[in-house]
Amino acid sequence: MSVYRRGRVWWYKFNWNGEPIRESTKQSNKRTAEKMEATHKASLAKGEVGIRDRVPVPTLKDFAGRHFLPHVLGHFVEKPKTIEYYSTQVRHLTSYEPLAGTALDSVTPGIVAGFVSKQRDTGYQVSSINRALQVLRRMLRLAVEWGKTEKAAPRIHLLPGERRRERVLTPTEEMAYLEAARKVGTAILEAYERALKGIRATKRGQQPTKPADPYLLSDVATILLDCGLRPEECHRLCWEQVRDGALHIPYGKTASARRSIPLSLRAAAVLNVRRTDAVQGWVFPAPTKSGHIEKSTLKKRHIRACGLAGLERVPFYAFRHTCLTRWSTQMDPYTLAYFAGHSSFVTTKRYVHPNMETGREAMERAREVQGGHRIGHNDEPVLQEKTREAVVIH
Repeated sequence: MSVYRRGRVWWYKFNWNGEPIRESTKQSNKRTAEKMEATHKASLAKGEVGIRDRVPVPTLKDFAGRHFLPHVLGHFVEKPKTIEYYSTQVRHLTSYEPLAGTALDSVTPGIVAGFVSKQRDTGYQVSSINRALQVLRRMLRLAVEWGKTEKAAPRIHLLPGERRRERVLTPTEEMAYLEAARKVGTAILEAYERALKGIRATKRGQQPTKPADPYLLSDVATILLDCGLRPEECHRLCWEQVRDGALHIPYGKTASARRSIPLSLRAAAVLNVRRTDAVQGWVFPAPTKSGHIEKSTLKKRHIRACGLAGLERVPFYAFRHTCLTRWSTQMDPYTLAYFAGHSSFVTTKRYVHPNMETGREAMERAREVQGGHRIGHNDEPVLQEKTREAVVIH
């Protein structure tokens, strides 16, 4: 018998007149699978059935358009960013014709290597290429799961050398950036005041548009630095999520994104000021399709603030990384993972950057709690004596 197990289901495979036969028994019992294989062989031998025509295997492009993307649209209906992510990666994958026009059961490591080479030549970073490879891996696995191909999906290996988001602002850099962000807001107001006295306003009657939220960058940066939110979580904050001295995040990137984060005094002060002029709805409204600020809303102001602060341009995600890294020195990993909204401690570890000083202080505190005094190399006799006394008392 030539049965083998794939997951919890048994399959059988044999050759008949030079034609390979491979079928899933859809059974978890090996003995039943062997009987089904024997029955199939007997039926072929008696001529009761012939070799069945195989269902045509779709190409990667057809599978993406007819099956994968509709699945994404239905499964992530409340996560537009996730839908955008998958749509973008599918577009990258199908733009490479040797891969797009290949049947799902004919995708080989050589074709994948060709796609990687093209992406590198185009100038994409390793992290961007790996995101596309992860989506390709998921597509091939779903194709097998949905019965679009019987051939097992090939192994898709990610590229090494991916850069991590590890930029952490020092307290000095943080102060410089926030001061620069306030200067950007002040400059916007000053430009408006000058426009009111300009020729267009005084002679032509063309009144300038009053800036709605000149200090928006400063406020958003403060929330990110003090609350450790993901940028998209901050963008779509509603006033109903700000209550009882905390931010209540109902959903997000992972299943663990639902959490409540206590507000710092600085963040609470920023939100209190904004609430005085706010109406029901978004904390950070903007004239966008969604009604709130988006990734591109603060792009120009952020670049200008980095220049004024003398900083090399840092991504907004660096503010979250800075906050979580500082929290990691004061919280246990479980608490940090909760406030960060992580579903895996592997992700949480990226935000922990231990150093010798904090490590030494933690060890000293642990020794004081354990023994009541610091124990060094010269204290071994004392430790042995205390151990003997403990044994006698016990």
